Amino acid sequence: MKGYVQIYTGDGKGKTTAAIGLALRAAGAGLSVFLAQFLKEGSYSEIRALERFQDLVTCRQYGSGEWVRGEPTDREKTVARQGLDEVRRVLAEGRHDLVILDESIIAAWFGLFSTDELIALIESKPSHVELVLTGRRADPRLIERADLVTEMIPIKHYYDAGVKARKGVEI
Repeated sequence: MKGYVQIYTGDGKGKTTAAIGLALRAAGAGLSVFLAQFLKEGSYSEIRALERFQDLVTCRQYGSGEWVRGEPTDREKTVARQGLDEVRRVLAEGRHDLVILDESIIAAWFGLFSTDELIALIESKPSHVELVLTGRRADPRLIERADLVTEMIPIKHYYDAGVKARKGVEI
C-alpha cells in the first residue's frame, strides 16, 4: 500500500481529533501507528484511549508543560528537538504504517525546529508510510508537498460564549 502525506491545518478545532480518528481507524485495521505530539504533555483523554491499543499504537509527547504562549523556553526547544530526532529514527526504521506529527507545524512556526526539517522528513519517509502533520500556520512549502490538505476554519464555537473545555469532548 502506498503511503501519502496528509496535513490538517487552520485556526479551527479538529486537527488533532482528525489525526487521532485516523490512528484509531488504522489500529482497527491492524496497522502500526506512531503518534508524536509536540508542545503537549499530559494524560489527555485521547492518549488514555489510544493506550488501550498498546500493541499497535505508540504515543510519545514532546512538550515540557512549561510554555503555551510567547517565547519557547530552552527546555521546550530541547524536548521538541529530541522528539524530532526520535521521529527521524521511527521513519528510518519503517516499522510503522502511520506516523502522526501532531502540532509539528505550529512547533516549526514557533522555531522549535525548522520547516525545512519537516520537509526533509516528508522527502525521506518510506513509500508505504502514511505521514500526517497537524498544526496551525502551515508553511506553503509543506502544503505543496502534501497529498491531502484539510484546513479547519472556525465558524462558531461555544468557547466564545465562555464554555470551558469538557472532559471527553475537548480534553
